[in-house]
Amino acid sequence: MKKIYNFYLLTFVLLSDFAMFAQPGSDDTGTGGTGGLQGGDPAPAPINGKLILLAIMGVLFVMYTFRKNKETV
Repeated sequence: MKKIYNFYLLTFVLLSDFAMFAQPGSDDTGTGGTGGLQGGDPAPAPINGKLILLAIMGVLFVMYTFRKNKETV
């Protein structure tokens, strides 16, 4: 019975994220006809500027973690 409660809790937490951050539909035009509460969408931010550096740091962190765990075992 405890497993079922844990499953329901996990499902609620994972699926509530979709509902909390959902975008309004196309019928949400507002009074000014701009399409929402805050107007138009801002310009997208570039994400590929430091992506290679982030990947290298991730690999180094994994290597550090494996070596650290290998020494303690």
